[in-house]
Amino acid sequence: MKRTSFLLAGAIGLFMLALVMPAQAEDKEITITGDAKCGKCALKETEKCQNVIQVEKDGKKTTYYLVQNDVSKKFHENVCQATKKTTATGTSKKVDGKLQFTATKIDLAKD
Repeated sequence: MKRTSFLLAGAIGLFMLALVMPAQAEDKEITITGDAKCGKCALKETEKCQNVIQVEKDGKKTTYYLVQNDVSKKFHENVCQATKKTTATGTSKKVDGKLQFTATKIDLAKD
């Protein structure tokens, strides 16, 4: 009886760990560098002005749509009418097939 209880408790523990691991991987902070532009004015992909950073790696372009938080809103005046090389730090997750990036820091990239 004790052996069955231990096996059952171990299996439940492993199952709970498997559920938690993907959520922790999404919360990992990353830094991206690419061309920042306005999703409405430059790309014509969003209804309202929104920061977008396009990163090119190995010839493939990846587009990150920045979540509208204080950091993103303050930076938007830099890219609404012009594309600028930018470095951003934050977390990324896929929502409805698009990469959403929650920035904690955004700076113009140094050449």
